[in-house]
Amino acid sequence: MTVSELDILVVDDARFSAAVVNRTLATAGYTGIRHAHSAHDALGQLAEKPADLVVADWLMPGMDGLELTRRIRQNDEANNRYTYVLLLTAREGVDALQQAFDQGVDDFVSKSTMTEQLQHRVMAADRIIQRHNRVQADYQRMLTVNRQLKRQALIDPLTGFGNRQDALRALDSTLKHAQKRGGAACMLLMRLEDFELQQRQRGNKVMQQGVLAFSRRLRQSVRPMDHLCRLQQDHFALITYQPQLSHCDPTSFRRLYDSLNHRAYQTAAGFLSLQVSIALAASAGGNSADGMLEQATLELEQALAEKRIVSAAASA
Repeated sequence: MTVSELDILVVDDARFSAAVVNRTLATAGYTGIRHAHSAHDALGQLAEKPADLVVADWLMPGMDGLELTRRIRQNDEANNRYTYVLLLTAREGVDALQQAFDQGVDDFVSKSTMTEQLQHRVMAADRIIQRHNRVQADYQRMLTVNRQLKRQALIDPLTGFGNRQDALRALDSTLKHAQKRGGAACMLLMRLEDFELQQRQRGNKVMQQGVLAFSRRLRQSVRPMDHLCRLQQDHFALITYQPQLSHCDPTSFRRLYDSLNHRAYQTAAGFLSLQVSIALAASAGGNSADGMLEQATLELEQALAEKRIVSAAASA
């Protein structure tokens, strides 16, 4: 931050004193100077546009500089920022200094020495503000990176679907919604059969292309609000909310089963045939996410043998 970039708000009900402050700061090269004629005016301006530095008179009618400082600190805490506060005062002595610092004032300058000290105090404040802004910027970048990492921790990198952890989170949320609002949480667990055998025969690259083709077809076959996840390399899940438990029926998803099983998937090495077994678990909110996943897993072998969607017993 250069000198001219510092945003300064001068708060003083006395025009002469405000003019002296303005002239002193302008001489030092500061150009971003605003003025408020009262503490209430200052708070209104700060709400519209925060300042880096507030230079305020301690004694003002209506609301003094200490109360203004307390209000600034409250607003800073609510908005995750920091405003440097420097008070101008005719008061002297250690007691006045202690009182000011106890209320959150960063520095204060005696009016009797203002023309000699103010410029240097503001320059010192400028360095502190720059350091604080760098720390704050680093902190915000860290929060952004942490949010990105947290999101990445829930995403399957190949398909962009959620992973197992995300599936359990989404299913738990859908169960709570069903229990609170009525309706049902429905999960279809899908397994690509003989995946490891085909992977040994065709290689990782071809199978990744097949998984991508499968994931694209799966996405095109469901509703936009349905949640898709890849639990492991050959297991996928569709999590959906249905207005009634009776809608969570294998016949409701027959078209999805046919779409996934009746056409091969194109890869750079040619077409890849994938047999998809599907098991369905549904609940009106009485089950846990882990419990529903376990129910569906137990039905996959029967789904493979009967070549149809098999449903676990629904839970009301």
